[in-house]
Amino acid sequence: MKFDLINVNGLSDMESSSVATLRLAVIMTCFNRKQHTLECLHALATNTSLEKVQMSVVLVDDGSTDGTADAVRAAFPWVHVVIGDSNLFWCRGMYKAFDIALQGNYDYYLWLNDDTMLRPDALSRLLQCAATVGQSKAAIVVGSTVDAATGALTYGGVVRSSRFRPITFQRAVLADVPQRCDSMTGNIVLIPAAVARTVGNLDPAFEHAMGDTDYALRARQLGFEVWAGPGVFGTCHHNPVEGTYLDSSQPMSFRWRQMMSRKGLP
Repeated sequence: MKFDLINVNGLSDMESSSVATLRLAVIMTCFNRKQHTLECLHALATNTSLEKVQMSVVLVDDGSTDGTADAVRAAFPWVHVVIGDSNLFWCRGMYKAFDIALQGNYDYYLWLNDDTMLRPDALSRLLQCAATVGQSKAAIVVGSTVDAATGALTYGGVVRSSRFRPITFQRAVLADVPQRCDSMTGNIVLIPAAVARTVGNLDPAFEHAMGDTDYALRARQLGFEVWAGPGVFGTCHHNPVEGTYLDSSQPMSFRWRQMMSRKGLP
């Protein structure tokens, strides 16, 4: 795999190359999780069996105060780091990074959370799955993650829990074959160019949560399928519910304030 630095105009220098390679843009955002971010990028950089893939990475650092941006530039000089104003949160940070990448000529776009550690064969398996399920029409492929300590499924594709509750989802079970999904969590998401050109970017109306769910629903409304790739693609610890609006041990007044906060529901 070759790495490429996106230039200041947002367009990849590799576009002038005559070498026929698959072009992949990785979309990330981060805030004050320096060690996680560095470990995530290391796992990304050490993915194997990608000789014909040329990769660019756009990372929006939303004003981290822990030295994340400088550490990334020093360890991974091929990563294009963009500094935010500390008010972007996840969805708007990803929107900003995706907006830059969409200006380039890429075959695929990969959303990657900075607390998610890819397995060494994750990218090759994602691309293989995309080729399989997208034979007749391009499709989104979601990579499932498990907890590194327990092995429990944490994030990935999701399916509707009931036809009477169309926006209530549960995680799709792990399987050794691709599975159709109704929506997704945005930890590991491979989006073909044909999907990105039609669906466009994330909706910045969402600050933190639900932007990934909305994107999948918009894609499906436009005729693109969402698939969970077979097996496990990485590790990610499940965010705890304690102290959030989902914490049933808290009084309703506290849960309401949390739900109305910028990290709650949109």
